[in-house]
Amino acid sequence: MGFFEQFKRAIHLYDEILKQPHRTEIARELRDEEDLFMLLCFSEMLGLPNPAFYYTLELYPVIIERFHDWHLRAGMEKSPLDGIRCC
Repeated sequence: MGFFEQFKRAIHLYDEILKQPHRTEIARELRDEEDLFMLLCFSEMLGLPNPAFYYTLELYPVIIERFHDWHLRAGMEKSPLDGIRCC
């Protein structure tokens, strides 16, 4: 194993050691960001004006798979949208 490979492994180990105490915080922040993004994407269907509706329209096939988890985390037992039935 060369010097650069050992150096990469040492950097990776150091990075993991620094991240360890904050893993739950990082996961929570990422989940909150995703929830906000989902709200932005589906806000037009919920009756809220969305200035980026044209740009987020292409993302629907990708994010529709995560819609069920999102509305459960948001505290909605059933899908709030009539056109999307996931429950």
